[in-house]
Amino acid sequence: MKKLINDPRSVVDESVEGFGMAHADLVDVHTDPIFVVRKGAPVAGKVALVSGGGSGHEPLHAGFVGHGMLDAAVPGAVFTSPTPDQIIPATAAVDSGAGVIHIVKNYTGDVLNFETAAEMAQAEGISVRSVLVNDDVAVEDSLYTAGRRGVGGTVLVEKIAGAAAERGDSLEAVAGVAEGVVRNVRTMGVALSGSIVPHAGVPSFELADDEIEIGIGIHGEPGRHRIAMEGADAITRRLLDPVLEDLGIKAGEEVLLFVNGMGGTPLSELYIVYRRAAQILAERGAKVERSLVGNYVTSLEMQGCSISVLRLDDELTTLWDAPVHTAALRWGM
Repeated sequence: MKKLINDPRSVVDESVEGFGMAHADLVDVHTDPIFVVRKGAPVAGKVALVSGGGSGHEPLHAGFVGHGMLDAAVPGAVFTSPTPDQIIPATAAVDSGAGVIHIVKNYTGDVLNFETAAEMAQAEGISVRSVLVNDDVAVEDSLYTAGRRGVGGTVLVEKIAGAAAERGDSLEAVAGVAEGVVRNVRTMGVALSGSIVPHAGVPSFELADDEIEIGIGIHGEPGRHRIAMEGADAITRRLLDPVLEDLGIKAGEEVLLFVNGMGGTPLSELYIVYRRAAQILAERGAKVERSLVGNYVTSLEMQGCSISVLRLDDELTTLWDAPVHTAALRWGM
């Protein structure tokens, strides 16, 4: 294993420290316990958004802290949920009195720890609403969760709910927007290789040179099935068809198409996947109104990608287009 690290036990601390130094104009980093907040937080009168999860998925979540998205991100150890002892002070640090929304990916550890933190924050007088992201159509239950996993759609939830909070919506209204995105986004992914957790030093799973894993999660957990390697167009259809079937996308509907890299796949290959996905949507009579392509929810250096489709309406499109300024996503400022 070759990685640009010092000690596997200090990877998260040193990475977050470097992130804070690189983006000191956008964020402040707290170290004991570790969490990242938007510069100038709390923002007076604004509902705050807090998310988090295991590290190794960068730029999720810290890369989305800033104007128009998250107010705080709480990084756990690699592929491990943050603890309530981190989540509670992060929640308190960004609360302006308008309330806080926890955006939680549906993994057992994340759900339990954010639930505990929300209860304790509410006991301290902070209004907290939790929104669960469960957009993965590949499996209902996995090694890490009961029910569908939260994966690439998390970025879309954070961006759109963040825009609603930025324009001054109430706690209930922002939660409603976030839940609306969750209802209308689905995702499915593929792995061409496993990822290597620093303290483990070996791939999370092995694939032969001619094998791929269809329907993986973002922690390297297995998906629907393992098959022989195919061309990009065939793989794209294997990912997109279940997403569209589950969403029930019909001719005439407008969608956002998001092709996400898992960390080790070149952009040139992601655009090949996007090309075919857009063609399939056009063949079905759906209109790709907005798009996003790149590495936004990764799994360390895993090769592969995921495809997310979000059903749009006028409000969601407006909120997607609203200005955002974070380390990893920025436009309109």
